[in-house]
Amino acid sequence: MGFEITDAKLKRAGLDYWHLLDITTYPDSASFFAQNRGPFYFFTTKARRTYTEPQYPDGAYIVFGREDAGLPEELLFQNPDCCVRLPMIAGARSLNLSNTVAVAVYEVLRQWDFPKLLNSGRLTRFDWEAAGPSE
Repeated sequence: MGFEITDAKLKRAGLDYWHLLDITTYPDSASFFAQNRGPFYFFTTKARRTYTEPQYPDGAYIVFGREDAGLPEELLFQNPDCCVRLPMIAGARSLNLSNTVAVAVYEVLRQWDFPKLLNSGRLTRFDWEAAGPSE
């Protein structure tokens, strides 16, 4: 279930964000689950409900498996009500892991009204406010 945060591609992908993260590492998944209370939401192509159905409370963990294998089926079987999925076209491959994580994280943040995120932007060369209301 884990991955190496020392991987050069991973570090490059998050180049501008590493200083904003609070990273905790665990030797294995059993240690993670023993030290964290949850609730847990397991993202899997095998789930019976979509990721938009739960209300994600503060302190929730969204859990993803390896891109090539997903989460262990034993874990999914033991937690059926905690499994969620992104809707997909029948017969098509699922989204890659980074896209799935992005969709999931933004759904949680949307439900929490995007805390600490900017909800509006500004044009560089134009000013919407000076232009007046749009029709």
